[in-house]
Amino acid sequence: MTVLDEIIAGVVADLEARQAARSLESLQETVAGWRPRDPKPALRASGLSVIAEVKRASPSKGHLATIDDPASLAQAYQDGGAAAISVLTEARRFRGSLADLSAVRAAVSVPLLRKDFVVTEYQLWEGAAAGADLALLIVAALTPSQLADYLALGHRLGLTCLVEAHTPDEVRQARDAGAELLGINNRNLKTLDVDLANFEQMASLIDGDAIRVAESGILSLDDARRMREAGADAVLVGELLVRDGDPAATVAALRSLA
Repeated sequence: MTVLDEIIAGVVADLEARQAARSLESLQETVAGWRPRDPKPALRASGLSVIAEVKRASPSKGHLATIDDPASLAQAYQDGGAAAISVLTEARRFRGSLADLSAVRAAVSVPLLRKDFVVTEYQLWEGAAAGADLALLIVAALTPSQLADYLALGHRLGLTCLVEAHTPDEVRQARDAGAELLGINNRNLKTLDVDLANFEQMASLIDGDAIRVAESGILSLDDARRMREAGADAVLVGELLVRDGDPAATVAALRSLA
C-alpha cells in the first residue's frame, strides 16, 4: 500500500462519519445560496501568483507549525497579495478541518481552495457549503471517469478545480478532461519524494491557456524563481509561509518575482 493509499483510507473513514452526521440534501440547501469567486483572473495576473497555504503538518515532515488562529494567518496572506488561499481540511496527516476553512472564509475575501483528497462527489458539495471557491482533484486518486464527473460537478457548482498531476500521463489525462487550472506536484504522493525538476520537465506539456501551478518543495524565493523561470503562472506554498515570521512580507516577495 502506497502513502497515497493510506491517506485515502483515512479520508474515507472520516468521510463516512461526516456523511452520517450531515446529509447531502443539507449540504445542497446550503450551497444553493453560495456564489464562488473565480480565482483565474488573479492567477493569470502579471508576475508570479501565490496560492498561500494554511498548513499545520504534512505526512513527510510531521508537525510544521502551531496555527491556533488560521483566520489571522489567512489575513496576513491576503495582505501580502495572495491570489488564493489553500486550507488543508484533511485531519489525520495534515491536522486540518472544515472548521478551519469556515473560519478563514469569514476573515478574507480572496478565493479559497479546499485542500483535501476528494474521492466522492459529496466532498465537492461539502467544500462549497463551507465556503470554498476551489476544489483539488488529484489525478492519481481518481479514475478517468471520476475526474470527468467531478470536473463537471465542480463546473455546475461554480467551483474552479485545481487538477493535480505528477507524471506526463497524468498531465495528459488532466488536459483531456478539460482542466483549466493544472498543478504539477513536485512531490510523488506514493513515495513522498520531492524533486523540483518534475515541474521543469513537464510544464511544457501544459499547452493552450491552462494555468500552470507549481506545487510542493518550494522552500525559498530561489525555488519559486526557478519555478517561474520554468513556466509557472503560480506557486502553491505552505511550509515556507507557516514557518516564516512575516508571512505577509514573504507572499509579497514571492509576488514580486517577474
